[in-house]
Amino acid sequence: MNSEKYSFEKLSDTVWVCASEDHRFGTDAFLLTDFTNYRKNDLVCELGTGCGIISLIMSRENAPSEIYAVDIQENAIEQLKLGIEKSGLTNIIPVCADLKELWDGAPLGRCSLVVCNPPYKAANAGIESALTSQRIARHEVLCDINDVCCAAAKLLKFGGRLCMCNRPERLADVIAAMRENDIEPKLLRFVSNTPEQAPWLFLIEGKKGSKPYMKVAKPLYMQGENGYSDEVKKIYRLNSDERN
Repeated sequence: MNSEKYSFEKLSDTVWVCASEDHRFGTDAFLLTDFTNYRKNDLVCELGTGCGIISLIMSRENAPSEIYAVDIQENAIEQLKLGIEKSGLTNIIPVCADLKELWDGAPLGRCSLVVCNPPYKAANAGIESALTSQRIARHEVLCDINDVCCAAAKLLKFGGRLCMCNRPERLADVIAAMRENDIEPKLLRFVSNTPEQAPWLFLIEGKKGSKPYMKVAKPLYMQGENGYSDEVKKIYRLNSDERN
């Protein structure tokens, strides 16, 4: 591996993420991780982990004892391993696998939480990224929303939760895919920059085998009177390490 391609960014005093041009991370990863309300006793699987940002954020504090971090791209998994090694973590299990097929030894029917920041754009929609890794991350080239929900349904135990984020224009697609795979949407939250602006992201939680009833939480606003809102500052930990 060419070390010049990689940089390490600090997530806490002990946890680092390895970033590259191929596998980076953004605001949505922090918002989604916070939205999951993960717990120490959760058995977690992160689908499409990329550089492992969500699994690594979870490992900063109150870390689940076991997190399967899955990606089909070998370079993403190698990058995640660098972050795990530098951080000295033992709770994250990197898995190079196709989520449409999963892998031998996958914790089928055992996970209490599956989390995924999926490709936002449908195949052949919009201008695709030039880099193959970025194209896979942003467009439904190798998997779509239904594939994610199907994999989650196999991994989750009854009552287990699937947490995802996506663009508002894909909301109907996400809800339809969840229900098709016996995952009932239970909580929805929209993210806007300000109260005056339309949402640019939504966060959604579904539960396997649950009865219909979805709560819409109050919106999350990114901006406050003086820069980031208080809630976003807490999520980003801006008192010690500002990032966006």
